[in-house]
Parts: sequence; structure tokens; C-alpha cells
Amino acid sequence: MEDIEIARNTELKPITKIAESVNIKEDELEQYGKYKAKISPKVYERLENKKNGKLILVTAINPTPLGEGKTTMAVGLVDGLRKIGKNAVLALREPSLGPVFGIKGGATGGGHSQIAPMEDINLHFTGDIHAITSANNLLSSMIDNHIYFGNELGFDRVVWKRCVDLNDRQLRAVDTGLSKEKNVVPRMDGFDISVASEIMAIFCLATDINDLKRRLGNIIVGYTKENKPITARDLKADGAMTVLLKDAINPNLVQSLEHTPAIVHGGPFANIAHGCNSVIATKLALKLGDYVVTEAGFGADLGAEKFLDIKCRKANIKPDAVVCVATIKALKYHGGMPKENIKEESIEYLERGFANLERHVENLKDRYGLNIIVGINRYTHDTEKEINFLKEKLNEKGIDLSLIESWEKGGEGAKDLAEKIVKLVEKPYNFTYAYELETPIIEKIKAVATKVYGAQDVEISEEAIKKIKEIEELGYSNLPVCIAKTQYSFSDDAKNLECKEPFNIHVQDVVLRTGAEFIVVLTGKIVTMPGLPKVPSAEKIDLDENGNIVGIF
Repeated sequence: MEDIEIARNTELKPITKIAESVNIKEDELEQYGKYKAKISPKVYERLENKKNGKLILVTAINPTPLGEGKTTMAVGLVDGLRKIGKNAVLALREPSLGPVFGIKGGATGGGHSQIAPMEDINLHFTGDIHAITSANNLLSSMIDNHIYFGNELGFDRVVWKRCVDLNDRQLRAVDTGLSKEKNVVPRMDGFDISVASEIMAIFCLATDINDLKRRLGNIIVGYTKENKPITARDLKADGAMTVLLKDAINPNLVQSLEHTPAIVHGGPFANIAHGCNSVIATKLALKLGDYVVTEAGFGADLGAEKFLDIKCRKANIKPDAVVCVATIKALKYHGGMPKENIKEESIEYLERGFANLERHVENLKDRYGLNIIVGINRYTHDTEKEINFLKEKLNEKGIDLSLIESWEKGGEGAKDLAEKIVKLVEKPYNFTYAYELETPIIEKIKAVATKVYGAQDVEISEEAIKKIKEIEELGYSNLPVCIAKTQYSFSDDAKNLECKEPFNIHVQDVVLRTGAEFIVVLTGKIVTMPGLPKVPSAEKIDLDENGNIVGIF
């Protein structure tokens, strides 16, 4: 049975009942139909002095085309915690339409470990990403309108891009203003995908509506001939942008198929953005639940690094435990095993691929000082010999392993992990960042590249060095770095899966994000507007004869 059919055949509870289970009152909800709602900021204000619950981060090895089931495990874990009698809440990102219609498909979990209503969440949901897109493009239109009417602020170059929440490589670079109307100034522009927009990052890092407006006003949209920054506040755009986001900034409440409360809010990619759900949602969840399960995008080298070095630092939070997700077939793939043979038993390929898991585990345990457990999504073709090999290798490093079957069994299939997590979060730990903010920008980039990725060194283009010097001259050198890199490898080469030979990270460009309050570092061949695959998921999505959506997975 497909994920969408499993979700559709499960009876959901009214969202008011889900809210009631975690002490949210009905008048603190704005309902979007029967099964989803926005949560009023009054809830956090009411519970502000309540002790925070335990925070559990779910991350993974580098992703493969085979899929690792990170969201499925996150949902299974939170359901498993409820199964053993714990007050647990889920806090996840919102799916982007780009991957839904592209290569990845939906992002609401799978099998019997899903959040619902699945179709709504994967498509327009409550309109948050549309609101972000509108705010982004309002700012673009106000920039060009200002230039049209005389350019009083003295724009010499515009650095703000338009956005759309779809994969469309044709829009990466476009010529605009070609109407030949009087005063319309043609210029080269481009589009990012909405989830890579700085406004998405601001949305997810803001602490409240006032902080949101402050950050929006701080966005640098261009520079004068004297290289003086021009901001959204200079354009008087911050107020209108805030108005467009005033409802979106409130977190969304939905449920798992086992009726566990799930707060789903914000959705930046982790390969080209910072990869975490909103600070507002996570902090609210920590007041509502004794255990909060959250997730960071892609592998731990991207999502977890940014969760720890950017989000935790900004929000003054830290995870009490980390689950690193893997599958045996994905580890064999990382070891060079051909996809067509991946179901065959092979300790040789598994041992080679274990190096990927090993580095992630060492990063989380030794470099960040966190409590960690490895969760293996179990498949029927996994052999006892392969499982025992993994257990022995992890045991040598003092790391526990849990086998998860939540796709098939829901929370019941994750009870072992839940019980181990309850013990793990009580252990002491000594969390540290990969770098300090006072470290020079280039040294921060090198710290992540060498300590987390395992690179030998960093090669930086002349253009990037020039921009780093400009950032330092503007007084923003103390911001964290958000490295945009392929998700498929520790290196910046998507095809270098095993990373057996020494490698360097190649920095092509850097972008100052004064609203998000970090510096984006673009490496390798990374782009901020993805393209569709040869056969996009959109070709399979349709309505059946009864008007039901089919093809989302």
C-alpha cells in the first residue's frame, strides 16, 4: 500500500483534540479546516516560565538515491515515546513544492509513521511558503520601482533575487526590464527557490513578530557606487513584508497517524540554506512536551552542523540526544556497491560504507560532545551477519544501535529506540560549537571543512576573498557561516561518495545575509535554484476518478 493510501485510510482526530492533549486551549488556535491549525503566540506567553522538555535531534548519514527514512524515523520515535507513556511532541520542517514535484517526493514520513493530512502538508498547507515568496518578490518589485522613479538611494548594483517555490533551472539567470519603457532599467536578475530565500531563513530564526520585522529591515538588497549597503528598511519595505508574514509566523499544528501532536513550521533546505524548522516552533514544542523530537535536513555534515552552529547558538538551545539515521543498503551504496546488487549480503561493501557513518558519529560525539545513538531503518533483506557487524563496529566506539521498523509498525516499531532515548537524554554531555563567532571568516569556513567534513584544506576564489574582505570592512565578520554544499558527499563533489583520497573544499562565492545574520558560503557546483530530474515526480501526481490525489509519496 502506498504512503498516501495508508494516510487516507487512517482516521484522524479533530485538531482541537490534538491541541487539548498538550495543553493548548481552543481559543489559542486558528483552525484551517478540521485537521490543521495555527497556534497563537499567547500559548508560549502563557507557558514561558514552564521548564523545557528534552530536545532530541534526528539527523543522518549522507543521503543516497535509496533513501534513509529520516523523517519516518523521527515520526516513529515520537510515536514510540507516546507508546511508552511519555508526553512527546514532534517539530518538523514544512515540505517545499520543489522536491514534491521533483526528485524526492513528499516529506511527511512514510508507511505507518507519517504526519497528516499528508496531501495538505506536502502541497499548499497553510500558505506559509507562499507568504514568504510574496514577501520576497514584493521587496524585488519595490527595488526596481525605486530605481524607475529616480533611484534616490543610489543603487549601483542590486544583490536581491526573486524566488519561486518550484524547481526551475531556466530561472537561475534572467534578463529583466526588457519592455523598453521609459525609465525601465534592464538588468541581469535571477531566481532562488523560495526555501533558499533569506526571508525563509529570517522566518525560521526570528523569535517573534518584532524580531521578524527587525531582521527584514536589515536585509541588504544592494550597494551604492561607494559600496554603501542599501537595506529593505531604507526602501520602507519592512512593514509591508511583515504584514504579509503576520499569520505565517505562527506555527502549524497537525498530527501523526497515531495522533501525536506535530508542529510543522518553516522549511529551508540544508544543502543551500540552514536546514532547520523555526526557532518559534521548536521553543514552543519544548514548553508543550517533556520530549521533543526535531529533525535537520540531509546528512549531519549539513543539517546537524547548521542546527548546532547556527540555530542552537541563536536560540540558546541544545539537543540532549542525537539519533543518526542510516540503512544497511545505503551504507553499502556509500561503500561503492552497485545499486542493482544492494540487497545482497556484503560485509566488504558495508565495511567500506561504514566510514561515512563513522565520521558522522565521531563529529556528533567527539567534536560537538553530544549523546548519540545510531538508528537503523531495518529492511527484510538485512542479514543478521550485517546487523551484528554494525553493532560490533559501533560498540567499539561506545555507541548503541537501535533497529527501527516504524514504516511497517508505526510507534510500536520504534519502542526500543524510544526506551533507549529516555535513558540517553539523562546522561551528562559537554556541547561545544565547531568554531567561535570571533574567529575570522576564513578560519570559520576552514573549521567546518576540516573538523566536520574531513577536508584537507579550503581553496577560496579571488572573488570570494574580495567579498570576505568587504564583509569584514562592513563589520559583519562575527556572523556564523552557512555553507552551501552538495548533500551527497562530505566533499563538494557529489560523485565522491567514499572520500578515500584527501580532498579540498572549493569556495566559489560568499553572500552576506544581514537579516538572517549569517554568511552563506557557496562551494563546488552548488546552485540555489534546483532543476527537475529527467522524469519528475510531477508526472505521476494526478487526481483519480473520485477526485483523490494520487502519486505523492
